[in-house]
Amino acid sequence: MVPLRTTSAATLLIALALAGPTARAEIKGDAIRIGVLTDMNGIFATAMGPGSVEAARMAAEEFGGKINGKPIEILQADHQNKPDLAASLARKWFSDGVQAIADGGSSGAALAVQELVRGNGKIFLVSGAGANQLTDEACAATSVQWTQDAYSTATAVVSGIMQTSKEPWFFITGDYAFGHSIEATARDRIAALGGKVAGSVKAQLGTPDYSSFLLQAQSSGAKILAINVAGDNATAIKQAEEFGLADQGMKIVPMSFQNVDIEAVGLKATRGDLIVTSFFEDVSPAARKFSDAFYARRKAMPSQIQAGVYSAVRHYLQAVKDSDTDDSAAVMAKMKATPVSDAYTPNGRVREDQRMVHDLYLVQVKTPEESKGPWDFVKLVATIPPDQAFRPLDRSKCSLVGR
Repeated sequence: MVPLRTTSAATLLIALALAGPTARAEIKGDAIRIGVLTDMNGIFATAMGPGSVEAARMAAEEFGGKINGKPIEILQADHQNKPDLAASLARKWFSDGVQAIADGGSSGAALAVQELVRGNGKIFLVSGAGANQLTDEACAATSVQWTQDAYSTATAVVSGIMQTSKEPWFFITGDYAFGHSIEATARDRIAALGGKVAGSVKAQLGTPDYSSFLLQAQSSGAKILAINVAGDNATAIKQAEEFGLADQGMKIVPMSFQNVDIEAVGLKATRGDLIVTSFFEDVSPAARKFSDAFYARRKAMPSQIQAGVYSAVRHYLQAVKDSDTDDSAAVMAKMKATPVSDAYTPNGRVREDQRMVHDLYLVQVKTPEESKGPWDFVKLVATIPPDQAFRPLDRSKCSLVGR
């Protein structure tokens, strides 16, 4: 846990007296409190959850646990992927002096918190949620979508697949906000590239048996099966392998997949798959250093979401330090004025629609023979620069664009 230290009243009075009448005691809180609000025990917990909390702590420790004499506190809460509970926990935190919330977890929960911060002007550092609405029609001036989103993920995956195949698609999609966004974006891209969709089915999250959905895909005539069922991806892909769909000529495409999913499924079932990610441990020396430090604590490599939490919290804390204030508007202005350069990305920036844009990576899952050991899962196929990865601003519905 980050060490905490409070400044005594006497020390504070002396500091103010020495500073004189022009002093700016801008960090008004007695501490800088960041709450990691996420799924701690459910289907998203492996990619977010306790790992996101650890990533936030690692960011805080880079500042020695305090900024300008004020201790940094990292709090945590489990919203159980329930939007009403997420909003309630966030509201309580803000009333208790929390200045920023990180991660956000699932898209439904994050959208509920974003509605709250749009009204109260607090900071929201979104890493887990990928729904397009967060930086589109539901954008908020003090919220930033940091890691993934449906537009960039689906567009890159479809583009990569359709370079070599124009066969029809079938979607098995999780019935939640990010799942809907992924499929809608993918359909648009498939149509733009002259492809066709043979069918789709929605699956409730937590579904243990995907056999009926796989049979529908098998009978649809599709040759590309797009699977995006959040934390159930591992289950669905394992069952697709058991059905022998790949052996029957159907390409299995995980639309939203991370290293933790590959670890769960195994290289045999995922070998050769194309995946879009914003982070992997060998993308840079800084990424490798952070990943190894994270592994030493968690005995697992960080997911892109957890690495995004580290980056977002670190950038927020740097802005608090540089501006010497915890005022949300001032801190957000500093975050937007400062390039993002850290273990997560070397060239990020916060755009006017509150999307942090950065490189994305098209990677291919290695075969078991290619892998050199645990967590050596992917190889780089292409780096996608920010201007190609993310939705163009001229297509944005965010009310902040053009102000």
